[in-house]
Formats: sequence, structure tokens, C-alpha cells
Amino acid sequence: MELYAIERRRWLVDQARSAGRIEVSEVARELTVAKETVRRDLSALEAEGLLRRVHGGAVPIERAGFEGALTLRSGDRQAEKSRIARAALGLLGSAEIIYIDEGSTTQEFAEQLHPHRELTVVTNALPIALMMAQRQHVNVIMVGGRIRTATLSTTDSWAGRMLEDFVFDICFLGANGITAERGLSCPHPGVGALKARAVAASRRRVLLTDSAKFGVDSSYRFARVRDLHVVVTDRGADETSLARVRSLGVEVLTA
Repeated sequence: MELYAIERRRWLVDQARSAGRIEVSEVARELTVAKETVRRDLSALEAEGLLRRVHGGAVPIERAGFEGALTLRSGDRQAEKSRIARAALGLLGSAEIIYIDEGSTTQEFAEQLHPHRELTVVTNALPIALMMAQRQHVNVIMVGGRIRTATLSTTDSWAGRMLEDFVFDICFLGANGITAERGLSCPHPGVGALKARAVAASRRRVLLTDSAKFGVDSSYRFARVRDLHVVVTDRGADETSLARVRSLGVEVLTA
């Protein structure tokens, strides 16, 4: 089956929506193209918000429960994210100022965060800012910038410049993918740049991610695995992937 790139990508989206998942090797065989061609197509479709890369293939965005305020309540892996959030609360220690990244798992963390002492929370996620503003003992700082309608979060250069003025005790990050080889990644360059700024501004860096993100490479890397101090994930994570993360000097907590 010989198709132009635009036809091939439309076919990939249709197949993913029909079957619930597509595999790189199977697609390459059926379309008689190189696996790398399929991977490039999947990366392009992920950047457009049509598919999400997973290990060995992709799933439709409707099934993936793409991170953001508008999909948090879809129920996708909600139990796992709730356990991850509870485990992450134990990492706060004596932190006085923290950064909470956009994403469904980080938003679940914010929902469970009810500090009994003064705490400053900085975030680029509007739903998290509104939620935390109603809590006692919390001083909320919203990072300014262009609001992405898909996630109700701010991004671009204004937001990045604002983060340059902070030193966070801890940042709680989300990611669309994590591999030992290529690090933490997301599908949007502006979002990736802001995450990288948060990493650079933080004394301690914690990734909150469900097990489905391991082995996934998205389009833009914003940190190396060794830049992290702790990864908090669920018990469904592949032990080989976790061992590789630990080998880079990163603590792993499973919930």
C-alpha cells in the first residue's frame, strides 16, 4: 500500500481509533515502509494532538487521556494517579516554595495537598492555581503567559522569563514520556521549554508519572533522567525500566 505522507498519517489515525492501538512494526509491514518513517509520522501526529506515543506504537488521544485539566476526570488510570499523588505528599518535607507543573497526575497531587503550615505554590496550570487559592496556609503565584486551551496552562517566553526569578525547594513535574536513553519528553516545544526552566530553578526535582509513560518518547526532551531526584509511579511500571532509572542515581517510589 503506497501512500503519500498526508494519506499515511490519516490512515494511522483511523487505524488507531478503530483498533485502540497501533504497533510500529505491524504498520511498517502493512504499508511497506521503514519503521523510522512510521515513527516520524507518529511523532508528527502526537505534536498535532491526534495520537499519543506509547512503547512500540501509539494510541488515539481519546483513549490516552492526554494530560490536562480538560481530561483529568475521564477516569483514565485515575486510581493509579491518586496513589502516586498520595506517595508524593511525603516528599514535601520542610519545603517553603514549590512548583507544580501542568498535567493530570500533578493536578491530582494538588487536589490532595492540604498543608498545615505556610507554603508558596507556583504553577502554570490555571485549574491548580484556582484550587490552591482556596486552601488555607497557601500563597499562590500563577505563572503568566499564553493559555493553551487544551490544558488551561500557560506557556511561551513570558512564562519562561518569569520562572528565571525563582528558586524552588521542590518542583513536581509531569511528562508525556520517559526513557533512560532520551530522558523526559513532551509533544509541545513551548511546554518543554517551560518544564526545562522549572527543572533548572529547583533544588529538588520530582517526576509524577503513571507507568504507561515509561518507554515512551515524545517530540521534545526537557530533562535527562539523571536531572531528577525522585520518580513516583504506580506498581504497573516495568521493573527493567525502573532499574535503569535507579542506575542513573534516581530514587524510585512505587505506589
